[in-house]
Amino acid sequence: MPFEADREVPALIVKFGDYPLHHGGVGAIRSLGRLGVPMYAITEDRCTPAAVSRYLTRAFVWPTTGTEDPGRLIEGLIRIGRRIGRPTVLVPTDEEAAVLIAEHQSDLFGRFLFPPVQPGLPRRLASKQGLHELCVEHGIASPEAAFPQSYDDIVDFAEKARFPVVAKNREAFVRRRRPAVGGTTRIATREGLLALARDWGERPGVILQEYLPREEAEDWIVHAYFDRDSTPLAIFTGVKVRSWPPHAGMTANAYVVDNPELADLAARFIKQIGYTGIIDLDLRFDRRDGQYKLLDFNPRMGAQFRLFESESAVDVVRAMHLDLTGRAVPEGEQRAGHRYVVENIDLPALLAYRRSGYTTPHAPKRPSGTELAWFAGDDPLPFLTMLGRFVRPGAKHLHQLWRANRRGSATS
Repeated sequence: MPFEADREVPALIVKFGDYPLHHGGVGAIRSLGRLGVPMYAITEDRCTPAAVSRYLTRAFVWPTTGTEDPGRLIEGLIRIGRRIGRPTVLVPTDEEAAVLIAEHQSDLFGRFLFPPVQPGLPRRLASKQGLHELCVEHGIASPEAAFPQSYDDIVDFAEKARFPVVAKNREAFVRRRRPAVGGTTRIATREGLLALARDWGERPGVILQEYLPREEAEDWIVHAYFDRDSTPLAIFTGVKVRSWPPHAGMTANAYVVDNPELADLAARFIKQIGYTGIIDLDLRFDRRDGQYKLLDFNPRMGAQFRLFESESAVDVVRAMHLDLTGRAVPEGEQRAGHRYVVENIDLPALLAYRRSGYTTPHAPKRPSGTELAWFAGDDPLPFLTMLGRFVRPGAKHLHQLWRANRRGSATS
């Protein structure tokens, strides 16, 4: 290892909501834990994969929904900070946590360490409308979009739109409440849009976007960490081979692919908006006009962040811990050709993609190495716990996979 982490400064995985099978949190626990950093995590119960990792010092069982009053969540974080008893790096795994930390920095300062981001910026970036407005402001390509305020607006849109179109929830947080649509939804016809929209209420919280045909597009990922001057201390690019639900959900299989043009595009955008911290970007390269179009900006660690590691053994979580503890982040090229597989969702994704005939042009034929999301020889219990929760009778995860597969042909 070409560097040493500060083992006197622990880290806390911060997650809000009920999603116990989160491989990103397990990856962060292992990444820093293998360096000797004391690791803590907020978990739904004591039998989640994260809670049983050998690298976890302690799990703080705190069931949440993500819809709690922010003051209550901050009080809970402060109580956890008191129990840890020393300044701790915060590692958010969802938008709710990232936005909460950013907007309540003054309450958390001194007890916790986190990037000093502009307080309102993560919320704006996590919002589909806020992100689109920033892209327009700074000349970053993104899909054409409309933000209807009423059913009449949707009727007007339907008269002029070129179908299919894509519907998404406007704000990232609505998935914890009553979302208008169940994730990214491809709508094939005017009649289909109007029928769906009847259930969206008087003020539909949706964004309607142009559809970027999968046969004319490539899905790319950028993960990076930026210091307080919005300078990238670690930046990585890769291609998404498969996702679940198909073409619209979380990464199931991906490769590291060098793309200096895309890395430069991301770095320039971050500099323009003045962001600091970890980013996880989803972009779609539109071969029709040769542009990378920004689809999603996650102002936090992405679940698949362990796809990316430099030759100096730096990933974005390690870069953040090193930077926030005053240590240099060693330079190093990314491990081109490396593959990442999420075991429990890649098999159904593979079956769905075979039916669709979709292939990824830039995926190398022979990976230089493979990182599994769940299984690790030095830490097997998270994998076994995931299997137990995933396949047990009545488990909602299998039902969710089945439903997503049923509607896979309708998503983009």
